[in-house]
Amino acid sequence: MPASSLDSVRISDLARDLVHFSGATARVLAPFTGELLHELPLGSAGDVVDAATAARVAQRAWRAAGFAHRRAVLLRAHDLLLERREELMDALQSETGKTRGQAFEEVFSGASVTRYYAVAARSVLATRRRRSGIPLVVSTRVGYKPKGLVGVITPWNYPLSLSLMDVVPALAAGNAVVQKADNQGALSILASRRAFIDAGVPEALWPVVAGDGDEIGNAVVDVSDYVCFTGSTATGRKVGVRAAERLIGASLELGGKNPLIVLDDVDPAAAAADAVYSCYSSMGQLCVSIERVYVLRHVADSFTRAFVERVRQLKQGGAFDYSTDVGSLTSAAQLERVSAHVDDAVAKGAMLLAGGRARPDLGPFFYEPTVLAAVTDDMLCAREETFGPVVAIHVVQSEDEAVALANASEYGLNASVFSGSLAHGRRVAERLDAGSVNVNEGYRATFSSVDAPMGGMKQSGIGRRNGAEGLMRFVEPRTVAAATGLLTLPRTGKEFAAVAGALVSVLVVLKALRQR
Repeated sequence: MPASSLDSVRISDLARDLVHFSGATARVLAPFTGELLHELPLGSAGDVVDAATAARVAQRAWRAAGFAHRRAVLLRAHDLLLERREELMDALQSETGKTRGQAFEEVFSGASVTRYYAVAARSVLATRRRRSGIPLVVSTRVGYKPKGLVGVITPWNYPLSLSLMDVVPALAAGNAVVQKADNQGALSILASRRAFIDAGVPEALWPVVAGDGDEIGNAVVDVSDYVCFTGSTATGRKVGVRAAERLIGASLELGGKNPLIVLDDVDPAAAAADAVYSCYSSMGQLCVSIERVYVLRHVADSFTRAFVERVRQLKQGGAFDYSTDVGSLTSAAQLERVSAHVDDAVAKGAMLLAGGRARPDLGPFFYEPTVLAAVTDDMLCAREETFGPVVAIHVVQSEDEAVALANASEYGLNASVFSGSLAHGRRVAERLDAGSVNVNEGYRATFSSVDAPMGGMKQSGIGRRNGAEGLMRFVEPRTVAAATGLLTLPRTGKEFAAVAGALVSVLVVLKALRQR
């Protein structure tokens, strides 16, 4: 099995697009084989500063070019992403170990978000009239100014889609971007960026740097006017504090311990088939994937049997085609964490219904999709985010109990409800404390809804990506109000005395007319 479908010439060509002058490199391994994928050039904090300076210069022309120009460029990039999808999927599989199908999901998501913001930016950010304090006497308009330079810090697990969900709206709004790529996802980011450069985005407008997390990540925050971070809650807190010290805004998509509720009106076999994908897509290395399943007693046995059988039928491997259902974990650290969570649970009395072992016969980081039962609160996998192919099934007696347990977490990123009735599922969804809730889907319903905001509650982060909300992150609202001259506003005590009664009457009339 090859380490990658990308040849060494193409890998070197992509790596040249990184900002790097430090001379240092990092070894990046191919998850499917454990072989060396490439030596990644690393940058320094000084490189980030230099790149940011050049990006700010490029941003002035990019902003001045206007919405129509940016729309045309981004739509060309959309087309190039689709034309180059095979190479993009090769890069994603080579770096992350996911299947071809799950790599396709990333390309589809990236193209969707690119098209959406290319088309939507102008209307969302159009200058509009607002009601003034004194109608006819004052005219008020609100417009939007780009922040300037947006910092984006992107993780390794979904490097293409999570990158473009932040970068594209920032560009569409007229900003420049300086991005820190995780070492394990840099090729995927650079391959997608190359489509945008070829479409007409100036190279200096969007520099990408790789390197030490603390050094490069901190430098990105320090040079930016706004920062987007996707990653762990612990690191996200540090990014948020550093941004707050500079009085700049931040959107942080952080950890999750995402629940799925199976109501007692489902078709157990159909629900199990959909639930399995929700749990094991990208080997569970997805911030919105399901790790906790709460199933109502009435259907618990039939659902669990169907779920376990479906898991056992999954085809696991490292093929660069659509012949496998699940792939590999991405790194030795991921394998160690997953193994530790499962071993701890079994040692403390959890029942192993499926999986529970590494598969070195397939590759160095492969681990079987695992199903646990009888998981208790003292187990690592009960409260901590495993971020791997491990799911705990809990049998509950009532809908109320399911909702209470689903909400009993410090996280609130994603949740799901499976029901035979869409109306019933939506009613339960309204009771869940999560920024995204799916009905009869695990995560893809909300993840693919690029016109709707996505983000977390509680310790799962702040801010939203996608939708108009995802675009508004990157602009400063600016109010311009003008006196029309119809009436001179009072300036002296005598003038106030003359008009105070009339102004009070205006307020009374506006209330009577139910005007804002």
